[in-house]
Amino acid sequence: MNWIADMNKALNYIEENLEIDIDSGEVAKAAHMSKFHFLRIFKILTGITVGDYIRERRLSLSAKDVLSSELKIIDIAYKYGYETPEAFTKAFKRLHGISPSEARKNKRNLKAIPPLSFQITVKGEKKMNYKIEVKENFKIVGISRRFNSKNGDNFKGIPKFWNEVWENGQYKTLEQNQGKLGIMGVCSNFDMETQGFDYSIAVEGDKLDGIDNYKVIEVPKLSFAIFECIGPMPNAIQEVTKRIFAEWFPATKYEHADGPEFEIYLPGNPNAEDYRSEVWIPVVEK
Repeated sequence: MNWIADMNKALNYIEENLEIDIDSGEVAKAAHMSKFHFLRIFKILTGITVGDYIRERRLSLSAKDVLSSELKIIDIAYKYGYETPEAFTKAFKRLHGISPSEARKNKRNLKAIPPLSFQITVKGEKKMNYKIEVKENFKIVGISRRFNSKNGDNFKGIPKFWNEVWENGQYKTLEQNQGKLGIMGVCSNFDMETQGFDYSIAVEGDKLDGIDNYKVIEVPKLSFAIFECIGPMPNAIQEVTKRIFAEWFPATKYEHADGPEFEIYLPGNPNAEDYRSEVWIPVVEK
């Protein structure tokens, strides 16, 4: 499968360049993907960012130099891209639980972070129902907050955000201004290097009477992959989103386009087992 081969080419590129500066854009090129799509896919599949993986691989290799070579600690630090021995020592201790000098003196066993590889796994999962639609440019307006996906913090913080909007009465105001798409959850302004993004609880339009400090987002003309989601919130929509990146993208000719992602909450009881919602992902053909 070309997708698997391309992802492994990216991993090989990392391994071959661990002793020099590695630009994540160049890693993405090795995988024949856009930088945004590659960074998003990598994080979903491995649970860590490309930057964190590179740092852990370098620290793993540095352990061998610390224990088995005559190189000075300062030279090992520079070899693996650290500007100062203090920065190297801090990172080394965070991973291995001991400083480089202590490890060398006591010959302690250190952690080894082996190179990753991607393989095909055949699963008996249920099919994902989706369609591709082109939507003309439009505007959305809502209440926004910055979140981070590191350690799954977004999966905890976003439901709390929804509860806050419900309890303070802003949800009622949004209901009064909603259009055909209802009240949406919108992810935008991604920074995959830091894992940050904006999350908006929004409706169609460019104005919200009764809410201060609202944010307007202009959505350009885009093709969206629209996925059906059945089940209670928020678990059902979180699970579908994970499957889109871990299963659907690798199996199709599409990659993530530069644009916002939408959670469309349809009428009904969001706690019901048969509640229906949708996930909209901007896509472009490879």
